[in-house]
Amino acid sequence: MSSLAAPVQMGNDAVVQLPDMNLADAWEAVAAVLPDAEAVVCGDERRTWAEFEANADALASALAQRGVGRGTKVGFYLRNSIAYLEAQFATFKLGAVHCNVNYRYTAQELRDLLASADAEVVLFDEDLGAHVTEVAPDLPGLHTLVQVGTGPRIDGESVQTYADLVRTGSGQRAPAGGRSGEDLWFLFTGGTTGLPKGVMWPHSSLVGIMKTYYDGLRMPLPQMPDEVAARALDIADRGKVTRMMTAAPLMHGTANFTAQGTLSQGGTVVLSASRSFDANEFLRLAEREQVTNLVIVGDVFAKPMVTALEDAKAAGKPLDLSHLRILLSSGVMWSAPVKSALREHLPKVTMVDSLGASEVTNAGTSVDRPGGKARTARFTLSSVSAVFTEDGRRVKPGSGERGLLCTGGPLPLGYYKDPDKTAATYRTFEGQRWAVPGDWATVEQDATITLLGRGSGCINTGGEKVYPEEVEEVLKLQEAIADCNVVGVADDRFGQRIVAVVAVNSAISDDDIIASARTHLAGYKVPREIIRVEQVLRGPNGKADYRWAQRMAEGVV
Repeated sequence: MSSLAAPVQMGNDAVVQLPDMNLADAWEAVAAVLPDAEAVVCGDERRTWAEFEANADALASALAQRGVGRGTKVGFYLRNSIAYLEAQFATFKLGAVHCNVNYRYTAQELRDLLASADAEVVLFDEDLGAHVTEVAPDLPGLHTLVQVGTGPRIDGESVQTYADLVRTGSGQRAPAGGRSGEDLWFLFTGGTTGLPKGVMWPHSSLVGIMKTYYDGLRMPLPQMPDEVAARALDIADRGKVTRMMTAAPLMHGTANFTAQGTLSQGGTVVLSASRSFDANEFLRLAEREQVTNLVIVGDVFAKPMVTALEDAKAAGKPLDLSHLRILLSSGVMWSAPVKSALREHLPKVTMVDSLGASEVTNAGTSVDRPGGKARTARFTLSSVSAVFTEDGRRVKPGSGERGLLCTGGPLPLGYYKDPDKTAATYRTFEGQRWAVPGDWATVEQDATITLLGRGSGCINTGGEKVYPEEVEEVLKLQEAIADCNVVGVADDRFGQRIVAVVAVNSAISDDDIIASARTHLAGYKVPREIIRVEQVLRGPNGKADYRWAQRMAEGVV
C-alpha cells in the first residue's frame, strides 16, 4: 500500500480507506467489461469504451517513446474535445501529470504557467499554435508540442500532430509498470485574484472524493480495479448509467472532477463541439443525447438556459429533457430566482449547488428538490466540513460569528513548489488536516452555513468587512441587472468604498439599484457608486475576473 492510500476521516466517526489506485487502472477495468458502451460524445463524434481505451493506449505508447513517463508534466492548452479526455487517459496510463491551461491565456500567461508547471509536453488546439510556438524557445524543458485538430501541422521540429501520434502508437499497449495512487493530477487555480497555483491531487484522493457518487447508488467505494468493473456492470444492469454533459470547460475543476466520476462508474461524458456557450445548442444536444446529469457554473450559464427554454416553449417546440435527473453547479453563485425560473421548465429535476474549489471538493451542498424552495448561498455542510475562526475555534451555530470554511476528507498534497502557500491553505485544527481556501461563512442555528465570500476580495469600509459575493447576490435579485461584480476602491474617508460594476438588460436608474439594495443590506454594505458596462467580463469557467472589475471601477481601462 502506498503512503497516501491511508484511512482518512470522513466525518465525526466515519473513517474511509483511500484506494491505492491510478485512474487509468479504473478506466481500463471499465473498458474491459463495457467495450461497446459509449464513453465520450462530442457533437457528432463518438467513442465506445473500447475505442476510447485503444486511442489512449496508442497515444501513451507514442508519448512514452518521446520520454514521457511517471511524473512528466503535460500541459493541456485545449478546449473541450474527445482528444482532451483521451489524452488525459493517456497521461494517467504513464503516471504523467495533467496540467490544465486556460485556453484564453495570452502568450505571456501561457509561458508563465508552463514554466511554473515544469511542463515537458503541451497539447494545444491548432488555432492556439502561434502562442505555443512563441513561448516554446523560452522553455528549454518543453520538448514535445502536440497539435490537436485537422488543419496542417504548424512549423517546428518539436511539433507533432495528435492524429500522427495515435497512428504511430496504434495497436501498442501503454507501459503499465509503477502506477499507484501516489501518481499526481495538477489543477491550476484560475488566477482571478493572483497568479495560478498548481494544486497537487494524488489519484488516491481523486478516487476517494468519488465516495459521494457511490453513496448515491448505495455502493461502497471501490478499492481495486476489479471492484470498479463490478460496480460499472451493476450500474448498467440497474439502468442507472450516468450520461453527464458539462457546459463548463474540462480545464475547470467542476467539469473535470465530474467527468472523472462519470467515467469511473462506466458512464458517458457528453461535450458540445461549440467553442462558445450557446444555451439553445447546448440544451438541444442534451435532449438528443438523453443526458441525465447537466453540469454548469452558476448564473452565467443558468440564465441563458432559462431564456432558451422559454424561447423553445414560446415557439411551440419545447425541449424534451425528461431523462434529466440532476442539474449540478459549482464555483459561482447560482441565485434562487434563476433556480426558480429553471424549475418552471424542469419540474422533476434535482438542483444541486455544490460548494468546492480547486483545493477541495464536497465542502457542502444546497439541494433544491422538486416542490422545495430555492435558496441562494445557503449550504448544508458535508460530513467532512466545519467552520473555524482564524485561531482554530469551531464556530458555534447561531452565534453570528464569522469563520473560515474548512474541509477534511481526501485532500491534495498542496501547491506545487510552494510550501508557504501550502502551509497557509492546508492547516491543522483539532488534530486534523483541513483545506482552508479562504471562504468566509456564518453558521446558522440549524447548522447550515451562509457563504459570505473569499477573504481575498473582502472590502474594508469604515472598519466594517463586506464580502463582494453577498452584495452581488442582492443586486442580482433585481431583474434589470444581468450580471455584476462588486469591488472596493480607495476612499479618503472610509478607507474603501463599495463600487458595483453592472450590466443591465432593461432600464433602471443608479438610484433605484442602490435603493433596492438598501432594502436587503445594512447601509455600510450598499454600493456607493454604479459603473455600467456592456458585459461583465468572466472566464470561460464562468468565474468573475475581479482584476478587470477593479480596473473598471478605478477608471483604468
